[in-house]
This record gives sequence, structure tokens and C-alpha cells, in this order.
Amino acid sequence: MNTLTKFLTVIFLTGLVQTGSAQSKIKNIIIVTTDGFRWQEIFNGADRALATSKTFSHGDSVAILKKYWDKNQEVARAKMMPFLWGAIARQGQIYGNRNLDNKVNTANPYWFSYPGYNEILTGYPDTAVNSNNYKNNPNTTILEYLNKQPQFKGKVAAFAAWGAFDRILNKPRANFPVTAAFEKTGGLHPTANESMINKMLEDSYRPFGDEECLDVFTHYAAMEYLKQNKPRVLYISYGETDEWAHAGNYYSYLNAVHQVDKWLSDIWNYIQNDPFYKNQTALIITTDHGRGTDSQWTSHGQKIPGANQIWFAVMGPGITAKGEMKQSGQYYQQQLAQTIASLLGTKFTAEHPVADKISLP
Repeated sequence: MNTLTKFLTVIFLTGLVQTGSAQSKIKNIIIVTTDGFRWQEIFNGADRALATSKTFSHGDSVAILKKYWDKNQEVARAKMMPFLWGAIARQGQIYGNRNLDNKVNTANPYWFSYPGYNEILTGYPDTAVNSNNYKNNPNTTILEYLNKQPQFKGKVAAFAAWGAFDRILNKPRANFPVTAAFEKTGGLHPTANESMINKMLEDSYRPFGDEECLDVFTHYAAMEYLKQNKPRVLYISYGETDEWAHAGNYYSYLNAVHQVDKWLSDIWNYIQNDPFYKNQTALIITTDHGRGTDSQWTSHGQKIPGANQIWFAVMGPGITAKGEMKQSGQYYQQQLAQTIASLLGTKFTAEHPVADKISLP
């Protein structure tokens, strides 16, 4: 073997080792969704027209503008989501800025919650899933699939503000912990913190009725489980962004995602300071559907233009730090399930079709 051949062989093998090493760094993943949060605010910041609308500001225009608005869109969006536009923009990838022709869409034709969550979690935009009141999901989710794999068995859990997740995740069949809405956390032997969360949840104000709790309870229950049980796959679903949008309360809508951003920071800081998770854990964030624009921003569904337009962000060891993705591209919600599997070094297979992964740069 001549010197040039030896050199090229070393370069080739080094490349293989580095690529394999990058993929193998991710041992765990935390999946976060915030219901119905628009790409427009993610990339443009607060909408001044909505912030100053008498209909949608609820008398808080001055407060909204002071807290979230700036004529510079990059400043405005960072005021609303400082962790996303700080840590994730520096260390990860953010998709869906349609101003740059970087597009993420739902593949399902309905553009509301249950079909969206089914698509995210199964990789299959099943047209039979056409109602928020749909029965227990017959499709296999990525969470259920992973829990059946030896390396993840008993290390998967889900926490959601919306009670429908018992059906979306098919809790009777799932065989992993699913805690949704006003269900108590901690099982038969809750920790002191879990007992306090359960008591506060029971006594809490219920602005969204009995089907959905305030996000703060979902978050703290999930964090306590994370600390006590060290799951390798954790799903957290927040819901207030959608609820306040439907109520036409723009300030509360922005405040809700600002709080989610703070919680993302808390999650990341915790896992980066815990030996079990540090430098071995990926974070992926997305939404189930988009919303309309102008006076239709409160609504979504197939009759609302733009309600199929979404976004996602991802960060973790071995994922190239690209920040805001500025090149033209078209991605779909159905690709996220296989992308999650790929990040964990496996391939998601089910009795239904599963869309191909997104090849992250």
C-alpha cells in the first residue's frame, strides 16, 4: 500500500469513526410540544397588530409591547423565547421560517390537535383520525415502539396537560406511564413533591374545564419524574398556548410560550448537570398544528389558511450547530417520529407506514 493510499484510508476510516461517534452520543431524548403555537411568533416575534388590537390585547397593549415587541424582529423573538434564540440557536437547529422558504407542514389534512399529535408520534398521517374525540389510537406511537425495545423498556414516560393524551397514546395498551390532565402523579408511592403537586392540582383553578390542567402542574410532575426515575425517553405536552389563542387573549398566549421557553431552559440545565443525562441527551420541540393570521389567528382547522404550517427545533450531542435553517426546504410533521428513532440509533417500524426521517445536517 503506497503512502497516498494509506493516507486516504486513514481519512476514510476516521470519518466513519467520527460519524458513528456523533450518532452514538445520544442515549436519551426529551420530546416537548406546545399546542398550536404559530411559526409567525417563533420567527418574527410578537405581532404588533395583534398586540394593539382592542379585541385581542384585552387592555394590555402597553404591557405586551413593553415585554415582547421590538421593531427588530430578531430582538423581538429573543425577548419572547430567549432560550430558543440563545442556547438552541447556538447549539442546535430551528426549522420552519417560511420567510426564508424553509417550510414545515402537517401531512394530515385536518390541521387540529389529535390528528397532529398522531402524526408527530406515529409518523403516519392517518386520515381515519379525524376528531379530537377519536377513540384510543389504533396506531403505534414511537413511545410505545421504544418501550418495547430492550434498551428502553421501562424507561419511557409521558406527561400532558390535555386529557385526550390517554387516547392519543392509547394508555390502556401503551404499557408505560401516561399522566394527563388531572391524573395524579407518583403512583401508589408518590414522593413528597409529587404529593404536593397532586394536592395543588386537585385544588387548582380550572379555566379550561376538567379536560385540561394548567401547564405548571404538567411541567413540575414531569420534572419530578425525570429526577426520580431517570427515563431515557420523556414526552411533555403543554397546552396553554392553544387555549389562550382560542380565547383571543394575545398577552396570555405570548406569556404561555415565554413560560414554556423558561421551562425548556430548566430542563436543559438540569440534564446538562446530571451525570446520567449530561452530553448524552437530545431535546426536540414542535407543535401539533399552526393557526390562521390576522383576525383568524385564534382558529385552526382545514378551513383556516396556514393552519397546516408548523415548526420544530432540535439540539443534542452530535447534532451540528446550524441555528436557524435558512436554506429552502420542505419538511413534514410525519417525519419527526422516525427522526426521533434515528437520533436514538434505531429504526421505527410499525403495522402502519412510517415516514422517512429528516436528515439533520
